[in-house]
Amino acid sequence: MYQKYHEQGLEILDFPCDQFGHQAPGSDDEIHEFCTAKYKTTFDQFKKIEVNGENESPVFTCLKEQVKEDEIEGLKNKMAMKAVEKISTTTKKTGDIKWNFTKFLVDREGNVVARFSPTYKPEDMESKVVELLG
Repeated sequence: MYQKYHEQGLEILDFPCDQFGHQAPGSDDEIHEFCTAKYKTTFDQFKKIEVNGENESPVFTCLKEQVKEDEIEGLKNKMAMKAVEKISTTTKKTGDIKWNFTKFLVDREGNVVARFSPTYKPEDMESKVVELLG
């Protein structure tokens, strides 16, 4: 989707986080190498941050304040996210990120339009992206 819509204004910002099941244990360079080699990512990737708790990034504080709950489609995905929420050691309050790959859709003015669960496939967001790009 990034390749398809980047010239129309789509930006994807990747913030690695190791707060969920130790899924991003490497250095920033190791994570970047892994993502570009395995997934061929070309969008911007930032340094590893925390998204919940007392050391959370101000970016995520702002995002979470605007939209507190993920959009989740399908019973299977809802059940999976309930299970994830129970095992997460960093999900303490309403609005906290439940797992890696939570996605925020932000308009050109910086307003959060939607928040999607980790189980939400990026391609299922495409119609909303196209709508925002106008």
